[in-house]
Amino acid sequence: MGDVAGLSWLAHPTPREGQPEMIAACLDTLAKGGAHLASAPTGIGKTAAALAAALEFASSCEEKRTVMFLTPRQSQHRIVVDTVRRINSMREEKVTLVDMIGQSGMCVEPFAGNRGASFSLLCSNHRKNKQCRPWLTNAPEFERRILSDPMHVDELVEMSKTHMEDGEKRQTCPWKAARNAGREAQIIVCDYNHLFIEEVRTASLKAMELNLDDLIVIVDEAHNLPDRVRMGMQRKLTPTMVRNAASEVEEHLGVMQRAAQVYENMVDQISMKKWSLDVCKEFRLILAREFRRMLSELNADKEMLIQANDVLDWLNEAFDAVSAVANQSTLTGEKNTFTNPDKLSRLKMFKHLLETNEVDVDEDGDNEPSAHLLAHLLDVLDRFSSGTALCLVFEGEGKDGRIVTHLLDAGLVAGPIFERVSGAILMSGTLDPPHMFADLLGIDVEMRGESIHPSPFAKKRRPIVVATDVTTLYRARTPENNEKIQAHIRSVVQNTPGNVAVFVPSYSALNQIFDEMFYIPGVKKVVESKMWTKKDINALMLELEDAPKVGRKIVLAGVFNGRLSEGVDYAGGLLDSVICVGIQNAPPSVFQKSYADYIKDKFGKSNFWRYANSQPAINTILQAMGRPIRAKGDRALIVLLDRRNLDRTYSICYPPGIMMNQVSNAEGSGRFAKRFFSKVKREVDI
Repeated sequence: MGDVAGLSWLAHPTPREGQPEMIAACLDTLAKGGAHLASAPTGIGKTAAALAAALEFASSCEEKRTVMFLTPRQSQHRIVVDTVRRINSMREEKVTLVDMIGQSGMCVEPFAGNRGASFSLLCSNHRKNKQCRPWLTNAPEFERRILSDPMHVDELVEMSKTHMEDGEKRQTCPWKAARNAGREAQIIVCDYNHLFIEEVRTASLKAMELNLDDLIVIVDEAHNLPDRVRMGMQRKLTPTMVRNAASEVEEHLGVMQRAAQVYENMVDQISMKKWSLDVCKEFRLILAREFRRMLSELNADKEMLIQANDVLDWLNEAFDAVSAVANQSTLTGEKNTFTNPDKLSRLKMFKHLLETNEVDVDEDGDNEPSAHLLAHLLDVLDRFSSGTALCLVFEGEGKDGRIVTHLLDAGLVAGPIFERVSGAILMSGTLDPPHMFADLLGIDVEMRGESIHPSPFAKKRRPIVVATDVTTLYRARTPENNEKIQAHIRSVVQNTPGNVAVFVPSYSALNQIFDEMFYIPGVKKVVESKMWTKKDINALMLELEDAPKVGRKIVLAGVFNGRLSEGVDYAGGLLDSVICVGIQNAPPSVFQKSYADYIKDKFGKSNFWRYANSQPAINTILQAMGRPIRAKGDRALIVLLDRRNLDRTYSICYPPGIMMNQVSNAEGSGRFAKRFFSKVKREVDI
């Protein structure tokens, strides 16, 4: 096995079908410093294959390379850690790994439940005032323990509370210990944000003494990455936010003025802070005026497109108004800093003053300071307003309305990162077509590799049925159509021996289909809630596992892209059937039109509908379809309740070679289910 490059790093003694091909394809791309996009279904062992390729490539490099394994959900970290443990069980030389999440998620202090900048300020103040004993406790022995044997992040956090140091029990900051250990680790497991959010990346890499070109990146569930990158640049602006920012700046100014009575040489800092306060107050008045105007101009859709330069013009109007009533030369001693026509320098200075503004935060608070939110928005405008990839939408929600920024091109953020890292592997069961995702992520054609790996499961173990008598097309949404959808669900559930999952396009559709009148005798109905937590999901998994033991069936109802349709591993045959209702096309909106127009201009008319609409919609169905098949012996029935799946617009978005059976009514779907389950049984490995 060791004679073939990469196979010696596998987590099992015998390669699975498709793994040698995936490893070889990844290594070819990594050798030229490129990014490889692998469409690899569940069952091929893509996590093990990607790690084997990355570790093989890292071992061949003259200088140390660190594998950064990125996942979109914390639950997926466990798969990586368990895979490395299996690798280590087969190797004399152990692979070192650090599993980490966000700082607040690893904190052991009482205020750990806070999020975002609220937590960051509490943590920063706690450390600055030397009140955080775990942070002050150095733990070299604990850091060596982290590297000695891979630990899940929750195990790491728990061990940090009572670890042994110099023969004594101590408590240390697990986040600090993990980052320190990351300097030596071969693999770091973390969230997308650690690489694709600039401020997080800068802080994390600096603490771990790493540079981008030191990294070999693995992106799991990479079909999520374009949207995650774009959503990472989404910001909101309201007059209330600017008012609150002014209050926060005024609070910090008061602290500085009191400190000036003790410390000298604070005149310039106080003057600059006063300038930023005046700008906030003026900007709020201008925003209130413009928001009133836009509210009066809104159409029936309650939203309108505005230009990034409009917001920058309003801000420059505020700068000019403040400059007209004060001599800005007292701010820095350099009169030109604020009085010359270089608008960019004023923007950068204002942004800097906002993002470094300090305020007290209540320990039960959970909101990011408005000054920081405003600084984030200005950063997005500063970075992207000069091009066509930034869309600003005014929405008439709330009392005053709000402006929302939308980045239309994830490649502007992701492309430069993939260009700088030592190499990358992007993988998913729905990374189809790979070239589309490479385009959307800005990965250069010369530096990309692509591979599509067929499913190792026999088609007879996961047949697909399409109902031709129903659709969720808007103009066809009648009570009769809804009753037919419900009839199909009942028929399939009644003829399925075990649990059934149903996924629909939206929460409104979920409530409409699974209303109070929807009832199947002897079957428990569980409907997803937006309020569910990780604890709720874990309890549900146990309930699904126990259901067949007590002779009960559960019909599980969720939404595409929700908590239940992605990132949950229904291993061990927890689901016998999956029903996908409708096609989740994005509803018409100002943003969606701008996004489609941008895609059309950049990638051509022939690609824009597939890139912006049909392929993302079908990929959500493919993700849901993959939930029940987690091992070679599994079997499941897939039922698609929308005839549009057979139309060429959508059928070309499915993997090649996929076969769709057709039924024309609920009786037909029930008969198909009964026949399938009578012939095909789940095979359990002994």
